[in-house]
Amino acid sequence: MLAAYYDDTGPAHTVLQLGDVPTPEPAAGEVLVRLSASGINPTDTKVRGGAPGRQKPYPRIIPHHDGAGVIEDVGEGVPQERIGTRVWTFCAQAARPFGTAAQYVALPQSLVASLPDAVSFEVGAAIGIPCMTAFNAVLGDGPVAAKTVLVAGGAGAVGNYAVQIARLFGARVISTVSSSQKAGDAEAAGAHHVLNYRDGDVDRNILDLTDGRGVDLFVDVDTTANASLIGKVIALGGRVASYGSGGLVADIAVRDLRQKCVSLRFLTIHRFGPEVHLPMAAGINAMLERDALKHRIATSLPLVRIADAHEMVEQGLAHGKVVLTID
Repeated sequence: MLAAYYDDTGPAHTVLQLGDVPTPEPAAGEVLVRLSASGINPTDTKVRGGAPGRQKPYPRIIPHHDGAGVIEDVGEGVPQERIGTRVWTFCAQAARPFGTAAQYVALPQSLVASLPDAVSFEVGAAIGIPCMTAFNAVLGDGPVAAKTVLVAGGAGAVGNYAVQIARLFGARVISTVSSSQKAGDAEAAGAHHVLNYRDGDVDRNILDLTDGRGVDLFVDVDTTANASLIGKVIALGGRVASYGSGGLVADIAVRDLRQKCVSLRFLTIHRFGPEVHLPMAAGINAMLERDALKHRIATSLPLVRIADAHEMVEQGLAHGKVVLTID
């Protein structure tokens, strides 16, 4: 099969290669997916680039967690009826060397979900990690109906889905962004209030919007940067769902959080098992069936341009998800 891969970490145009590699065969409990599209996440470029704390655990890596295509074969224990099913994938390269930047991927059947007929493969490849992370961050601690949810970075891949999901499930949504363009993205996703944190006094503005009470849930994209803000704007008994951080250590106002009985939860989607993944995928599919989610695809490029696509993601040039199409 044709695949993109790298044997060493480094710049995209230096280490990414395109060539023929053996087509995988599905093991017991696995499915073989003939891919039509592969989605790129920032974590894919960080591992390939050799970012600090991002180890390269295998001699050769076919990158990317997210993708979409059709099940072409199944391993022992998987119903034959699944062959021919349109699916989207998530966590495809977690704890495995070979992801979705290829014509085929073999992975556990718990890491694929049926793709509704009305949803394109490009959109299917854009869902994966961002939407799963957003779903768990918003709903992982229970219902949010009638609660106030603050989504930091409501224009980001995860944040934009988080705004949509929180709004769909009945929350009042506040989002912080860093520019007027990003404010428009958060508003389009359904945020009731959008604040540019570069304007200053964001904590005071959040408290004013909540009559001094604070927010019930803080969906946090960068706990290192937002550590002090959390303690100022979280409500009594509030919860924090942290899915990212710009640094490895955060200076947290422990006493403020303790006095407010705050629960801080960290999440990494690929660390969860099927008991968490499958209900999340079902919940996302229910929204896809209703056409309730908006998807932002910045561009679709052919697999041969994977290095260009990685650079777009790394340099922040993509306004939305970058997807590779696979023939």
